Order: sequence, then structure tokens, then C-alpha cells
Amino acid sequence: MTGRAGGAPAGGTRAARTARAAPLLLAGYLVLSAADLGGLLAGADTAHLLAKPLLMPVLAAYAAVRGGPRWLIAALLFGWGGDVALMVDHDTAFLLGMGSFAVGHLCYLRLFGRARASRTAGCVYAALLTAVLVAMWGDLPAGMRLPMTGYSLLLATMAWRSGVLGRYAAAGGALFLLSDSLIATGVADWPQPPAHDFLVMLTYVAAQLLLTTGAVGGVRGLMATGAYRGKVETV
Repeated sequence: MTGRAGGAPAGGTRAARTARAAPLLLAGYLVLSAADLGGLLAGADTAHLLAKPLLMPVLAAYAAVRGGPRWLIAALLFGWGGDVALMVDHDTAFLLGMGSFAVGHLCYLRLFGRARASRTAGCVYAALLTAVLVAMWGDLPAGMRLPMTGYSLLLATMAWRSGVLGRYAAAGGALFLLSDSLIATGVADWPQPPAHDFLVMLTYVAAQLLLTTGAVGGVRGLMATGAYRGKVETV
């Protein structure tokens, strides 16, 4: 069977388009990340406001053309919802953003399947989470304590389980936890390091890229070894 003009196979044409689109979308994500981070460092709010809402849709498109699982795409798009909500400086918007990110973490957990994660890493994350919550508890607004505790438990679980997809995903999960911990220190009104917002976004954009990189190849790698018990659906 042949494709359209010139007799090129249709499957080959799609593969060629995908091969061209993937590096362009990845480059787009890196350019947007640089624009966002540069805007934060320079105090150029317009650059941040324009770049931030585009980050996750572009990364999701990159994951899609790379054949990424649907749960990965969903996690990135719920991350986009959280990004947009957190651009509004209001407690309700913050809770909505946290809720959108929480659903994204559930999507990541569904993606990770039931492969066995490191017990040592689990103990480390549990100890870190307990220490941070105990230290921060009295400084958090009363109405934020329970929501942030629940979210933190979910995030730490995602970070721990991300290791089943390899070192890139594991690093992404750890950076996601670090990024949100930096946000939590702001909610607790703790003294902030220089360029706090820059550090939050730097760790966040790196986390999502590393999770995406790990997920695109990691799930199939686990399936090849029989360690992954779950169904992978691509877009």
C-alpha cells in the first residue's frame, strides 16, 4: 500500500512528521522556560505571564508526538491548570491550583502502575515530609494546614513512586517536591532565599521535563522486563 503523491507509505510520512515535530516542541519548551525564568530574574512580569501558561501544553504536545502514555499527558495538562490558577493571587485560586496539581499527581501515580518502588527511598521521603510538616505546622494559616498536609502526602508519594521509571523520573519527582516545598515556605511566611520565584519555577520546569523524559521510555522499559503491571494507552 502506498500513500499519496510519490508513493510514500502513509506510516512513514507520519513517522517523519513526528521526527521533525518532537525536537521543535522540545526546543519550544526550553525557549519558553528560559523566557519565563529570565523574566523572573529581570522582574519582567509580562514575560512570565506570557510564557508560563504555554509551558505545559507545549510539553504535553512533545510527550504526545513521542508516543507518551495518556496518563502522562493528563498529568501535564492538570499541571497546566495548576499553573494558570496560581497566577492569580488569591486563596481560592491557590486551593484550586493545588487541587489541579493533586489530580495531576494522581495521574502520575496511575502511570507508574504497581511496579515495586525502593523502600529505602520511601523511608527517606516519609522522614523528610514529617520533618517539614512538623517544622511548618505552627506557621501555616489554620485554614491551609489540612489541605496542604493532604497535598504534601500525595506529592511525596508521587515523588517516591516516580523512581520506578528510572533515574530521570526519580530526579523529576524529587525536584517537584522541592519546588512545592519552596512554595510552602512562602505560605508559612518563612524568610525566603534570593530569587525565590525563580528557584520555584526552575525546579518545576526541570521536574516536569524529567518526569516526561522518564515516562516516555520508562514504562515501555518496565513492560519489556515484565516489571510493569498496568495498561499503557497512548494518544
